[in-house]
Amino acid sequence: MELAHSLLLNEDALAQITEAKRPVFIFEWLRFLDKVLVAANRVDVKEKQKKLVEQLTGLISSAPGPPTRKLLAKNLATLYSIGDTFTVFQTLDKCNEIIKSKDDTPAYLPTKLAAVACVGAFYEKMGRMLGSSFPDTINNLLKALKSAESQGRGEILLSLQKVLSGLGGAAASCHRDIYKNARSLLTDRSMAVRCAVAKCLLELQNEAVFMWTTELENVATLCFKALEGSNYGVRVAVAKLLGTVMATALMPKQAAVMRQNVKRATLEEVLELMATGFLRGGSGFLKSGGEMLKGGGSVSREVRVGVTQAYVVFVTTLGGQWLERNFATFLSHVLDLVSHPRATQTHVEAVYSRRCVSFMLRATLGGLLGEKAQIAAGKEICQAISKQMRAVEAVVNDISGENKAGAADVSASQHVMVCALKELGSLVQSLSATASPLIQEPSIGLLETVTSVLLHPSMAARLAAAWCLRCVAVALPYQLTPLLDRCAERINNLKSSPEAVSGYSFAMAALLGGVHQCPLGIPHSKGKLVVSIAEDLLRTAAQNSRLSLQRTQAGWLLLGALMTLGPSLVRYHLPKMLLLWRNVFPRSQKELEAEKARGDSFSWQVTLEGRAGALCAMRSFVAHCPELLTEDVIRRLMTPIECAMTMMSHVPAIIKVHGAHLKASAAMVRLRLYDILALLPPKTYEGSFNALLRELVAEFTLTDNSANTTTSLLRSLCHYDDSVLMGSWLQETDHKSIEDQLQPNSASGSGALEHDPSSIYLRVPIGEAIPGPLPLGVSVIDASVALFGVVFPHVSFKHRLQMLDHFAECIKQAKGVRQQAVQLNIFTAVLSALKGLAENKSTLGPEEVRKSALALVMGALDNPNPILRCAAGEALGRMAQVVGEATFIARMAQTSFDKLKSARDVVSRTGHSLALGCLHRYVGGIGSGQHLKTSVSILLALAQDGSSHEVQTWALHSLALIVDSSGPMYRGYVEPTLSLVLTLLLTVPPSHTEVHQCLGRCLGALITTVGPELQGNGATISTIRSSCLVGCAIMQDHSDSLVQAAAISCLQQLHMFAPRHVNLSSLVPCLCVHLCSSHLLLRRAAVACLRQLAQREAAEVCEYAMSLAKRAGDSKDSTIKLNITETGLEGVLFGMLDRETDRKLCSDIHDTLGHMLSSLAVEKLSHWLKLCKDVLAATTDVGGAVVFEVKDEEDSEKKDEMDDDTMFTGLGEDDKSKPSVAPRWVTRVFAADCLCRIILLCENDKAHFDLAAARSAQAKNLKGDQLVLHLSDLIRMAFMAATDHSNQLRMAGLQALEDIIKKFASVPEPEFPGHVILEQYQANVGAALRPAFSPDTPSDITAKACQVCSTWIGSGVVSDLNDLRRVHNLLVSSLDKVQAGKGSSSQLYSESATTMEKLAVLKAWAEVYVVSMKIKKEAESKPAKPVRSADDDDDDDDLGAGVLPPDSLITLVQPELPSLSRLWLAMLRDYALLTLPAEFSSQLPPDGGAFYTPETIDTARLHYRGSWAPVLHAVALWLSSTGFGAGEEKEEVPSAPSKAPALPQGASFTTKTFEESVEDRMHLMLGVSIEFLCFPRPEEPIEHVMSCLQALFTLLASPCAKIHIAEDQLLAVELLNVLHRLLLTRDPPAVQLQVTAVVQETIRAAQDHLQRQRTSKGKEEEGEKDSQPCLGEGGDKGELVPGKSLVFAAMELLVFILVRHLPQLNTRVKESPSHVPLRPQRLPEESARLVANTVSILAELPSLCSPAGSMTILPTALFLITGVLRETAVKTADNSVPLPVSAALQGIKTIITSPLARVESMQTQWTGLVRSSLASVLEHSQPDESRPDMDEVSMLTAITLFLLSASNELVGVTVLQKGCMDRFRNALNSSDPWVQARCYQLLLSVFQHSSRALSTPYIHALAPLMVEKLKAVERSRPGTAAELQAVQEGIRVLENLVGMGEEQNRVQLLALLVPTLVSYLLDENAISSAPQVSKGLHDFALQNLMRIGPLYPAAFKIVIGAAPELKIRLESAIRANQASSRAKAAARQAQPTVQAAPTIKLKTSFF
Repeated sequence: MELAHSLLLNEDALAQITEAKRPVFIFEWLRFLDKVLVAANRVDVKEKQKKLVEQLTGLISSAPGPPTRKLLAKNLATLYSIGDTFTVFQTLDKCNEIIKSKDDTPAYLPTKLAAVACVGAFYEKMGRMLGSSFPDTINNLLKALKSAESQGRGEILLSLQKVLSGLGGAAASCHRDIYKNARSLLTDRSMAVRCAVAKCLLELQNEAVFMWTTELENVATLCFKALEGSNYGVRVAVAKLLGTVMATALMPKQAAVMRQNVKRATLEEVLELMATGFLRGGSGFLKSGGEMLKGGGSVSREVRVGVTQAYVVFVTTLGGQWLERNFATFLSHVLDLVSHPRATQTHVEAVYSRRCVSFMLRATLGGLLGEKAQIAAGKEICQAISKQMRAVEAVVNDISGENKAGAADVSASQHVMVCALKELGSLVQSLSATASPLIQEPSIGLLETVTSVLLHPSMAARLAAAWCLRCVAVALPYQLTPLLDRCAERINNLKSSPEAVSGYSFAMAALLGGVHQCPLGIPHSKGKLVVSIAEDLLRTAAQNSRLSLQRTQAGWLLLGALMTLGPSLVRYHLPKMLLLWRNVFPRSQKELEAEKARGDSFSWQVTLEGRAGALCAMRSFVAHCPELLTEDVIRRLMTPIECAMTMMSHVPAIIKVHGAHLKASAAMVRLRLYDILALLPPKTYEGSFNALLRELVAEFTLTDNSANTTTSLLRSLCHYDDSVLMGSWLQETDHKSIEDQLQPNSASGSGALEHDPSSIYLRVPIGEAIPGPLPLGVSVIDASVALFGVVFPHVSFKHRLQMLDHFAECIKQAKGVRQQAVQLNIFTAVLSALKGLAENKSTLGPEEVRKSALALVMGALDNPNPILRCAAGEALGRMAQVVGEATFIARMAQTSFDKLKSARDVVSRTGHSLALGCLHRYVGGIGSGQHLKTSVSILLALAQDGSSHEVQTWALHSLALIVDSSGPMYRGYVEPTLSLVLTLLLTVPPSHTEVHQCLGRCLGALITTVGPELQGNGATISTIRSSCLVGCAIMQDHSDSLVQAAAISCLQQLHMFAPRHVNLSSLVPCLCVHLCSSHLLLRRAAVACLRQLAQREAAEVCEYAMSLAKRAGDSKDSTIKLNITETGLEGVLFGMLDRETDRKLCSDIHDTLGHMLSSLAVEKLSHWLKLCKDVLAATTDVGGAVVFEVKDEEDSEKKDEMDDDTMFTGLGEDDKSKPSVAPRWVTRVFAADCLCRIILLCENDKAHFDLAAARSAQAKNLKGDQLVLHLSDLIRMAFMAATDHSNQLRMAGLQALEDIIKKFASVPEPEFPGHVILEQYQANVGAALRPAFSPDTPSDITAKACQVCSTWIGSGVVSDLNDLRRVHNLLVSSLDKVQAGKGSSSQLYSESATTMEKLAVLKAWAEVYVVSMKIKKEAESKPAKPVRSADDDDDDDDLGAGVLPPDSLITLVQPELPSLSRLWLAMLRDYALLTLPAEFSSQLPPDGGAFYTPETIDTARLHYRGSWAPVLHAVALWLSSTGFGAGEEKEEVPSAPSKAPALPQGASFTTKTFEESVEDRMHLMLGVSIEFLCFPRPEEPIEHVMSCLQALFTLLASPCAKIHIAEDQLLAVELLNVLHRLLLTRDPPAVQLQVTAVVQETIRAAQDHLQRQRTSKGKEEEGEKDSQPCLGEGGDKGELVPGKSLVFAAMELLVFILVRHLPQLNTRVKESPSHVPLRPQRLPEESARLVANTVSILAELPSLCSPAGSMTILPTALFLITGVLRETAVKTADNSVPLPVSAALQGIKTIITSPLARVESMQTQWTGLVRSSLASVLEHSQPDESRPDMDEVSMLTAITLFLLSASNELVGVTVLQKGCMDRFRNALNSSDPWVQARCYQLLLSVFQHSSRALSTPYIHALAPLMVEKLKAVERSRPGTAAELQAVQEGIRVLENLVGMGEEQNRVQLLALLVPTLVSYLLDENAISSAPQVSKGLHDFALQNLMRIGPLYPAAFKIVIGAAPELKIRLESAIRANQASSRAKAAARQAQPTVQAAPTIKLKTSFF
């Protein structure tokens, strides 16, 4: 292939390859040329042009295939347009010669076609440059057109289209000729030719004025004729032509009008013409005049569907604005269509016409109009409905008999009503909450209008009105309850009108069916209301025969609808329901018999309808309440069901007696029976199988049915992949809803509500807009087929055989059309049965059953009906799957092999080739491996059969199935298959699209088979890969969208396996173009591919899309229809979200945008934020009201900060750039979600939240964009969303607002220190929240808003209470709502919605209270500051704490606390009860809790689960701050003296003592906490765990709680065990820290308790001093029992934390062979705090034990503490002591100084412990090579601690003494002055120890060394402050030693000290030049000397006198000092004193 990549064709290489590969080589070269010519240097091209032209023209006559000729023509045209044009005419003539040639042989055809293609390409590219040669060319083409065959006709017409487009208006002289020649071909028998003509004429009408003036009618008639017998492609093409011509006639293109004086058509004329097609089809007016007058003959459906599409094209071409202006005319015209008698000749035709009209309305209204225009359209529709309704009422109320014509009007009006109401419903539903103006505006009166139709005489209209009401209720859930009430009231008032009973019951049923789409539900009481109405209707049905039918139907309909509300509601009414069901049917066989004899035809009709209704309600019950289906309930249901089965056999006899009009009712009963049986387990009705199967088989074999009705299930039972054979891919087009009418099975696409009223309350099937049950006849057969599939697997083999034989017999008996129908039904049933067998994993049965089944299936494999062949193939595969025996499979395969080898007819060859594919599909690669070779060879041969493209299609499809199912086993056949696929792609005419689609399937399957190997670089793999790429390229260029879609999915596969080899620069632009395609499947494929590309390479995808937009902008050709603007591909995708309705497509678009966002949003912040903002700013003007009132308020407050007027109206841009439709609410919600995601994505980078840094970066113009700079935009977007009409958008907006507050709350404002950046937006936040608290807001929004309020108040952004009050008042008002209690307000939503709202309010208050208490605590713990000026506020990290009064926020909460605390406790009680396991459900209060009702308990649980944690924390804070509510009843809490006394608690509390209430509350709090912490669900947020731990901590901090938990030791142990378990499962350090805090409080509680016990014991035993009782754990024996011992539980938990953070402590780790010794390193901040806390708790534990007990744990405790010291004592840069070290030192001190040392019995153990601990410290206290940065100071401190605190145990232990001295000696010799200084300090404390026995050895050993060190200083004076300090510390020690010495030794000691000091003095000349530190030493020495002199005057004199040089130095220093102090004193007058701080500060003093 690489050889093909050259500018000239490499002829040598071409000659060397085989004949078969040449076309591929040539095509590859042409592809290369196509890319390279555009980019090449013109000079190069001109050099080689001659040769190139020769090569290319040579190729024309080499019989190129379709894709090759297309590329060839394109390249030639490009070559001429780039290079010289002088030989172009020669080439053109040459082509014309070829076209004229008389050679008609098939071999010459490709050459002719290539010439035709070249001519087209030349004109398209060069147009008028070719001058006047065009008339000859055109005539030549037209001549050829007359004699050409279909492929030639198609190609010539496409060339003509190109000629026309190239020449434009210049070719006017030939327009008429072309038109005359082309129009006759519009009815060509080849569909491809019809499409080509349509395209050609579409091009022609751009310039040919006559087409839309004088010839307009003829064009229309032509189009109608072209639609007759058309396929989908033709319908789309002709509709486009017709619609465009009509639109042009109405609004001609300016240029054409300028040239000729044109008479424009009026709208009426145009619509009239279109209507002709819709109502009369293509028959015209003349041909069948007589027939026309008689009014017979129906219009062909294809024409009607085609014209419907043309209407849509017509309106779309004219555009949205035109539609807005002319909507009234359009609407009335369209509705007139459906009221015309010709459109509604039969019921099914009427339904079809309605469908078409609905499609027109939905496609135009729904797509072209923005939300505002849709609301206006809604008004028009309402007016149309009320006008119709007035006319109907006039007829109905006209009692005199003049309404003969009127009656026809009424029946016609029903169809108008259905269409109008359906569209109104869809409109309101798509607008959702944005539709509220439509509903609320009284002048429209939508609800009145729609409800008036509920009284329409026709059932269809009543049902449509009911459906419309359901749509309103789903869109605006607050309407649901009022509408239900209104209907209930009307039913009760109008009981005597049959229409009213029927209409209002429909409406109620529809509304109940809509409840599941309204998350907030309806009040529980409505269920009771419905049941009572239904009961009443059923009870009174018999009273009035005029009404009995309606009342019966209505009653059961309501009960069926009630069941959709689900088990929680139905549970209450079940007994009543079971009773009603039982009473409808006779109780016994005898009653049944008796019944037959009674009654007239009417009473039987009522009875049957009643039973059908009852069964329908049962089905609804079984479908919607599976939880209630206990065995008992099923047994009770079976009684009436079995009775119904028995009754079925009697019905035919009854019909014979009473007339055939009962047939429908009887069929309804059967339908309902089949439906419910299919839902029940077949085991329950085993006994009735025989009778049932007889009925079912009779049903679908049409035994008693004269009509040839077929089932609609066959397609869904066949495999989805077979759609290409059955044409069912039409289900996937935008025209699905009307194309359904043209499917071959009965009544296809004629679904309508009136066929089955119960569908009004059932769930709408996915993908449908409105339920469309098929006509009863079809539905019954469908139900029987489905049930047959359920029952068949449970039937005995004998019966299976009988049935299969019976089927064969039925098929034999039937003839002609009937046979086809019977066969279709039987096959569907057999497929359904086989599917059932496969799902049940059961087998088909013994040999004879298989034989019979096989015979049945094989018989259909050569049925002329392709759908039957498909079904037979599918059945064969399924049989192989169920039988699963190799021999059976081999036999089936062999049969097909033999048949295919011999057969010559198309039918059997297609059938059997599919059979092979299906066998492989269901048996898989392994099971059918041995047949693989034969299958492949046969199918490859069939696929090359060019004589029948049908055979090729089926063979290729089967081949694709085999490749798919064989997987890697197919690898050996890949090359031959691939080369076949390429050959076919290059040769099969493009008009055989099915072949190309199957080739695409094959290619995709082959790519999957080769899989990841495709990345390889071997020769074979490269060939395979390039073949795949060539195949994709050919298909991408195909004209059919399905083939293009296949190409895209192949490329997508390739990209998955070999991403480097897929060229994105060409793929992405191609995908972008397809995004605007009119074909749904192509758009889907393009988006699916983009989704995959965006996952990996989002940035490249966006770049290539933008480059395409630039190209489209630069190049003048308008072939690229694109709407990519500066918003790029993202913008296009957002735009698509507004237009697309297909679920899959939208979800893929969401994903694609999601992938792009996550990889690009942070880099391109402004771009993405602008995108979201543009989408969100497009609110409809409906939402204007809120915006403006907010703005005024803003202006009055913040004039200066509003930098532009459009603070909140983002519509500043010009309207031209806007897409035609403003973004709809769904897209806006998505944009708001994107906003939240962007904020989340920025979270990882702190730079996004630092305004100062962002501004400086902006000033330096650095690249990168910080989120904080866009804060005002973020707030504005959140505000726009939060105040919108759409509830979903409000939720998203509030969520965004909350995210913004959380993320930006702490970002400081650099210009105003002490303030935060969010402060300036407080008005906006308030304004965004206020509407959410208005009384009519749904609960979920209010709940969310409460959350935002608490976040805002708690964030600390606003410090001024007055500013906070606005938001605070919102919460206060909601609190009043909560206190109002249950059921006080009129309820719109269900009780659980109220629960949600109330809990949200309580949670918000709890969060605010928690924050306020935190602030209060911080304020109290700070030292009282002097009143400061605002500017030194910045050192204070708690924002504005200095500004606020110490308990600022608390003053807002205080007034509400009494009531809040009561509500909080009530809520916790509810929560505690709701968390009980199911087995305790009997303990729940029967009437619910404080905030939930028993009916909604399940949903309530979820709400409680989300809000208990903050409430628990708040209650804990409240209890601990009020001493467990001590002041509650008597006086008020002391912290708010101004407050009135609290409300007394309810009577139940007054009787309890205070202690009891404390105990209750403790149990409640601890119970809730421990229950939660025992097993927090993984999905619980970590905040809940934290809140719970903080609550426990707060609780245990209060004395009451401490006493409670200490007295019940098992409770404390359980708490610690639960916390230990929590640590094992939850990692975050914050959780672990909080756990240690709780443990500490628990231990303190135990210590206090022990202390109290000891003191009380101590008092009792004053007398006997000695016997100190063994209080504490461990008793005399020292045994700690796990599970009972608090100390043991604490140890477990603490050891776990230590080993977790310092694994080196675990000795086992060290001993393991894999252990590498770790260097001690600094722990992270949080771990350090954790370890420190743990150590300090550990040190406290011994105090809880008896002496014996403490000796049990002390070894462990000391081991761990010294271990922590060893592992964490690491030098730090600033010489600070790490937290764990100081905790360990403190712990050592705590333990060593504990009273245990004085317990005699333990003396020896104790001494041993202390000594060994010191020894282990000594062992590790020296830095060595393994731990070079050991912190000696901390170790020395520890040693000193031992020496000072445990002197008795250590005196005289020489080994330890020597070790300690060594450590001190090393430290004195240390090179680090800081170590020396600290060593001197520590030595001083040792020297001064009271026990001389301890200190003397140290003085003797270390003093001489010190003196030496200090003497040496004279020679090297200190150079740094640290060194100076070391000297000073040393001198202090010496001075102290002098002081400690006895009088007689003082002279000797001073003789050491004084000379040393004097030697530090500088002489007066040196002092001025000496460095600062040196001067410091001088001053220090001088001061000390002057102090020592007076202390020991005698000794001092002796020492000074002994050495005169000392005296001289001292005196001169004193003189100099006095002189300088005088000078200083003078200076000091001017300067205030500054106090010097001491230089060394110890963090913690350990001594």
